[in-house]
Amino acid sequence: MSLLESIHSPADVRALPSDRLQDLAEEVRERIIDVVSAHKGAHFGSNLGSVELTIALHRVFDTPRDLLVWDVGHQAYPHKILTGRNEAFPSIRKKGGLSGFLRRDESEYDTFGAGHAATSISAACGMAAARDIRGEEYEVIAVIGDGSMTCGLAFEAMNNAGDTDRDLVVVLNDNQMSISPNVGAMHARLTSMRTHPLYNRIREEVKRLIHSAPRMGSLGGLVEHFAVRVDDAVKGMFVPGMIFEELGFRYIGPVDGHDVEQLVETFADVRKMEGPRLVHVLTTKGKGFAPAEEDQVKWHASGSFDKFTGASLKKSGGALPRYQAVFGAALTKLADEYPELVTITAAMAEGTSTNIFAQAHPDRFFDVGIAEAHAVTFAAGMATRGIKPVVAIYSTFLQRAYDSIVHDVALQDLPVLFCMDRGGIAGDDGPTHHGGLDIAYMLAVPGMTVTAPKDGNEMIRLLRTGIEWKGGPFAIRWPRDSVPVETEDAASLPPVEYGSWEVLRRGRGLAIFATGTMVLPALDAAKELLRYGIDATVVNCRFIKPLDERCLEQLASDHSHVLTVEEGTVVNGFGAFVRRRIGEGWPEVRTDSLGLPDSFIAHGSRAELLNEVGLTAAGIAERAAALVGVVPSPSLRETA
Repeated sequence: MSLLESIHSPADVRALPSDRLQDLAEEVRERIIDVVSAHKGAHFGSNLGSVELTIALHRVFDTPRDLLVWDVGHQAYPHKILTGRNEAFPSIRKKGGLSGFLRRDESEYDTFGAGHAATSISAACGMAAARDIRGEEYEVIAVIGDGSMTCGLAFEAMNNAGDTDRDLVVVLNDNQMSISPNVGAMHARLTSMRTHPLYNRIREEVKRLIHSAPRMGSLGGLVEHFAVRVDDAVKGMFVPGMIFEELGFRYIGPVDGHDVEQLVETFADVRKMEGPRLVHVLTTKGKGFAPAEEDQVKWHASGSFDKFTGASLKKSGGALPRYQAVFGAALTKLADEYPELVTITAAMAEGTSTNIFAQAHPDRFFDVGIAEAHAVTFAAGMATRGIKPVVAIYSTFLQRAYDSIVHDVALQDLPVLFCMDRGGIAGDDGPTHHGGLDIAYMLAVPGMTVTAPKDGNEMIRLLRTGIEWKGGPFAIRWPRDSVPVETEDAASLPPVEYGSWEVLRRGRGLAIFATGTMVLPALDAAKELLRYGIDATVVNCRFIKPLDERCLEQLASDHSHVLTVEEGTVVNGFGAFVRRRIGEGWPEVRTDSLGLPDSFIAHGSRAELLNEVGLTAAGIAERAAALVGVVPSPSLRETA
């Protein structure tokens, strides 16, 4: 039996002889490589880098009594393996299996749900305050990556925690990466702390003085006191340690994050301290798998691959490109036509394919780090000076900047173009990454234009429309998916007429108003409905706001039933917007809406989840038939 097979909980880690901890680390790392290499997709590099750190934390702290709070979840696979989920680990990110992130309902060791950056310190601070209110005794430890430390929320939490004497440990897992290489002043200062030879030489000498002081008789106390003062002064010479110390945290580090014995010793010492403490741990993203160490961006997450060579096992050839790739290439080409165009992202250059733009137009590209609110207000500032900013951020991450969208952009009627990737179902990333709310939250913003393309060509056309639009903020959303048809050259595609819909099929009685990804399935549903004597009109409602009033009036006047379909929340979304308008002008028209339900949707493949909620051709046909009073056969969902 392998050593890992004997680990059923952190208690088993604490019971191991010290000389077996590195063996355990090697087995955990091998387990991650085995599972992810055979998996269709999972986070990889950051999890390989956090193995020894995770073992040391569970070794020293009495989890789950002591609360371990992970940030994001990209580094938590070793944690899952060591907390009773090793057997189920191959199910990670699969429908019905383990989440790829942290979920409180999955394990008592997952003390706080995670999926977005920089929540751990705030949550841990709240847990520590609750502990003190209740008069309880346990440690609270937040683990946060250096990429997340570019996020303002982390510093809001540290500012609050450091102003108290509350017991709290923050572990800064510093691998110099988020998904892309980190940017900004904090990254530069952390780098100087890691690499400055004088700093490390002096600190080693100070450590020698401190450790030798007790053997020096009565002079020992004075030497130790002097050495501690020198250590503090040395830290003050370098910005990172000084920043954390000035925020009220006792700074410990940097510590080698792959030396499990040193980590255990360090955390054992830290546990004896009181007040806010920050331990700076240096790790290597992709540790132990050479290809992942060499290309840390590519191996942040991966599909299936040969575990010996790193070669992808994913079939290639013939597949259409993803929306994000079409967007990145088109935006880059359009920038040649529009010299005032710039692109802004928040640590998601590869994820949004704006890295293509960055290579062609480096002086017009801005990655602000994991700082979505800053990205939006930064764009607003540019827009006041005649620049046309394109803000490319995942739908679910743009939620974090909502006040900036409302207060800094919309209230000032600034022409910022929001390009939202991952609109709708994000697949196996699960509920923290599904972009189900953007239609509803953008609709609520006065003056906001909201659009969704049916394919890649229409996305490029809407992109051109949005670039040329001067009448306030403009939003385009698209899915985490491949485009359904081949795309044309961006230079040859004209803009979409502002506010226009497109009638794709003329029928009678029933009209299906579909937007974005639901347009083509709606056309397929119309074909199926013919079997039941229903001749449906299908409308591409590419403009969600404003509505095409002329088209709406014509269709509502000569149809008795209207079904709206969207890949977004049905609560206060496109359907609610349209149905309110129809109710005001044509109350005799019967309406219904199909969209994402009023609940959080679990992880699974995109196809599985869309089928589950009825957002397929079959599901649309079934709902449409029910609306007009036709009961379809039970096989409709499977045959359509």
